[in-house]
Formats: sequence, structure tokens, C-alpha cells
Amino acid sequence: MSDKALVLLSGGLDSTTLLSLAINSLGSKNVSTLSILYGQKHDREVTAARAIADYYNCKHQVYTLPNLFQGYGSTLIDADKENPELSYQEISESYGVSPTYVPFRNGTLLSIATAQALIDGVNYIYYGTHSEDARGFAYPDCTPEFNGAMANAIYVGTYHKVRLLTPLQWLTKREVVELSQSLNTPIHLTYSCYSGREMHCGKCPTCVSRIQAFKQAGLIDPVPYEMPIDWEE
Repeated sequence: MSDKALVLLSGGLDSTTLLSLAINSLGSKNVSTLSILYGQKHDREVTAARAIADYYNCKHQVYTLPNLFQGYGSTLIDADKENPELSYQEISESYGVSPTYVPFRNGTLLSIATAQALIDGVNYIYYGTHSEDARGFAYPDCTPEFNGAMANAIYVGTYHKVRLLTPLQWLTKREVVELSQSLNTPIHLTYSCYSGREMHCGKCPTCVSRIQAFKQAGLIDPVPYEMPIDWEE
């Protein structure tokens, strides 16, 4: 019996690279994807995720959660909170909880993915956290400590049937970009911006980090931006 994988697919660069990695290892017929609407301000990433799953001819499911995260103050959720605009240096030097942090979001999403994996007879859950997500403890539910604890909980809680894999955990954003190139990942279909508009804003933290990673890798990001980007600076 072939191993099967479920990839948590947001539609962003990291999870799409992870999907490419899973398909490269197991083949598209053994890989399914799951996107979750958890109350975020826009569904632009999920639209991208559908296109990416179609590109790979993978099964794609979308779940919608009740608005349990509202009221915490996350700028990704609460309508009265504006998403921050930070330079790459400010992102690198910051420490502590990010204003975009959603309380225990990743633990919630992984729990849903685990239940789905058991239902579908899936062996592995692929989860796309990388080292810069955990930097400065901005996102505690992206740290190696969290990932290890969740991996143990998932393995024990599924009668040892499902394992959590985090292949990008020790990679920088630049290294994720370079890996995506080696896997021929459809980067042009990805969407990472907090704005939810048609084009990437180029100013929010995830845009700034993405732009910087492509520059460090000596590459040009194929997705459109609202502002001109000097890829050679």
C-alpha cells in the first residue's frame, strides 16, 4: 500500500513549495490538500490554493471554521486592526508576539488536518513552517518546540497511524525560494499578501519578507506587485 500525504495548503509560497516536495516524493495521486477559512479578512489565498491544487491535479478540500479567533486583536482577523507595514530590518530585529499572530491557529488547523488524515487513511501531514516564522518568537506555534510537541500528540492520538512532517522547519525564506525553484513549483500561482487585493501590496511583512528572499536568491518573483520592485538592488 502506497504512503499518502495531506498538505495544509494556504496558497502561499511556503505551503506550495511543500506541496511540490510531497508530490515529488509520493506522486500527485497520493497527495491531497486542505485549506481552511478560519475568519481571516480575505479568502484570496484559498482561491490561489484551489488553482495550485488544480495545477497538480490533487484533491482539494476547504473547511470553514466559526469565528472563534475574533476579539484577540490579530490584524489578520479583527476588522478594526490594520496590518502592519515593516521593513525587512524591522522584521529581523523584532522580538515577541507578532500583531498578525492568531491564537493557537496552527494547533487548531493541525488538529483538523489530523482528523481528516485518519478519515482518509493518510500517513503523513505536511506542514510548511520555516525558521523565520519562529524567529524572535513572533509565532510560537511555528517553533521547533511546538512542532515537536504537535508531532508527538498527533502520532500518539492517532494510534501511531499519522505522522507530522515539517521539511522546511530549518530553512530560511531564501532557502525555501531556492527549493521551490529546484522543484519547479508554480510560484506564479501563489499568493502571500495580507491585503487580499488582486496584486501583492509589497509593503506588509509577508510581502517584504518574500521580496527580500527572492533578492537574496538572485531571482525575480513572478507574481505581480502594486509597486515597482528593483530586483537587482
